[in-house]
Amino acid sequence: MSPLLSWALVFALGCLAFAMMLALARMIVGPRAEDRVLAFDCLYQNTMLVILALGLVYRSSSYFEAALLIALFGFVGSTAMSKFLLRGEIIE
Repeated sequence: MSPLLSWALVFALGCLAFAMMLALARMIVGPRAEDRVLAFDCLYQNTMLVILALGLVYRSSSYFEAALLIALFGFVGSTAMSKFLLRGEIIE
């Protein structure tokens, strides 16, 4: 791995960790439920990107499968919470 790519991955991981802390703060403090759902959505997307960056660092394909599962479960979770906030029920 080139030194530029390794430096860029470290920088990206730092930025993603900072974004995850901000999203976690919004999820805890968020004044409305919609803010918390949006913060949860941002948190799982950042988690997925961290796992993808770690997959590049360690050169392993198993990280990509884990990131795919996190993306899938996060999408289902945020969709269910949004539907619950809009209609008051998840399954009609």
